[in-house]
Amino acid sequence: MTAECREALSRTILEKALGVAIAFASAREIDAFNIRRATLRAMARAVGALALTPDYALIDGRDVPEGLACPAQALVGGDGLSLSIAAASIVAKVARDALMTRLDAHYPEYGFASHVGYATRAHVAALARWGPSPLHRRSFRPKALEAGD
Repeated sequence: MTAECREALSRTILEKALGVAIAFASAREIDAFNIRRATLRAMARAVGALALTPDYALIDGRDVPEGLACPAQALVGGDGLSLSIAAASIVAKVARDALMTRLDAHYPEYGFASHVGYATRAHVAALARWGPSPLHRRSFRPKALEAGD
């Protein structure tokens, strides 16, 4: 799906949804808890931030976050099984891409707007040249940097 298509769908989802909340995990949180646990913590924060408490939550993945205010079920490959998970995935990707575009204005040498956080060759090259920014995780090192590529 193109970025333009995701953005259009995200607008429609946000207009029609009863409630949406978005939460991010910071690099510091990921370094402290690992990416899986930090992601689960962010999911729990997002559910907790909803204006209405859901009756039930469907989670994309194998784990249900601790501390949810409602019962939940994890679904591996959930975005292919559930329209609500697919919709949440679209909204999350659009929010992440928008954040990366805003961060690019502060750290243009890293090209955040173009790679949106993925370890592309350009991203790895920027890390090799400039070192990590304050936004980068310290607990993750792309294989290309380890190999000296």
